[in-house]
Amino acid sequence: MQMHQAKRVEIIIEAMMERRLTEALSTAGVTGYTVLPVSGGSGRSGEWSREGQVGRAGGMVAVICLVRPERVDALLEAAFAVVERHIGVVSVTDAQVIRAERF
Repeated sequence: MQMHQAKRVEIIIEAMMERRLTEALSTAGVTGYTVLPVSGGSGRSGEWSREGQVGRAGGMVAVICLVRPERVDALLEAAFAVVERHIGVVSVTDAQVIRAERF
């Protein structure tokens, strides 16, 4: 089966910023993404958890995008414009996809 090069971009950001981030991604030409809840973790500020939280205000989400390599710079610029003033992590890894026409 033929594989095609892609970039996987994962953005972990405060849940309250999800809509602003996904709108920025759409404006940058990202045609698809997946949003997942993040239940906890550890970082520069120490460990954290959603345990005991009722609303989304203190939570985090992971937004995952698969894009063609030539589109990654526009995606990163859009994401950074949202993430730079908030808690968040952006990572980029190489990936391979089977149906390149979907990205």
